[in-house]
Amino acid sequence: MLLAELTAGAVEDARTRERTVPLAVMIERAHAATPAIDALAALAPSDHVKIIAEVKRSSPSRGDMAEIADPAALALTYAAAGASAISVLTEERRFKGSLDDLDAVRSVVDIPVLRKDFIATDYQVYEARAHGADIVLLIVAALEQPELIHLYELTRSLGMTALVETHSAVEVTRAVDVGAGLIGVNARDLDTFELDRELFGRIADRIPGSTISVAESAVRSAEDVAHYRAAGADVVLVGEALVTTDPVVTMAGFLAS
Repeated sequence: MLLAELTAGAVEDARTRERTVPLAVMIERAHAATPAIDALAALAPSDHVKIIAEVKRSSPSRGDMAEIADPAALALTYAAAGASAISVLTEERRFKGSLDDLDAVRSVVDIPVLRKDFIATDYQVYEARAHGADIVLLIVAALEQPELIHLYELTRSLGMTALVETHSAVEVTRAVDVGAGLIGVNARDLDTFELDRELFGRIADRIPGSTISVAESAVRSAEDVAHYRAAGADVVLVGEALVTTDPVVTMAGFLAS
């Protein structure tokens, strides 16, 4: 399973970093960091769709997409164009991201920043906070329910918001059960990497009205954003469509959807 492989690789890389910066030190850094921005407030439903714009160089399904030599400059462009939050891929092996990218983005924007990675350990959560993340991705399919609950509660205890990502109605129920205030539905199957743009619409009614819903993947055009909005999405997370086009023009189209 590709998801299991990606998660295992991310955990192995985190353990390597932990040998340089032990958990106790990372915990101290996390607690000493500037308090996290309230992502639920920033992404709260409004009369227009909100966009989480992603700094994304590569993916297992598409390979290399953009060099992004200056992630901070791209993040500033996103923010100026109207993004409500910035997502930063920090997975190194298949997405070519890094914590340096997260640091660079955090240093220049004043909107919430999501650490997007395959997180399965306490160390990764503390690491996210220490590097300035306001939001942490927790993928339901990668975690047993006790692990999901534990990592969700740890995330909240550090003042961050968890974006709890789902791929099915059953997973949405699991996300709701942990009390998630921000639930994503990813149209991409993380094992086959096939896309199903209709998935969000089929299971969105399982997400409580008091919860912010995020549509992820299968976004190539403003029409796709409008499709998700019509299906009930409060927020759309976009990566590939922004890094492979003029992000200012593309973002304008998305926000007008």
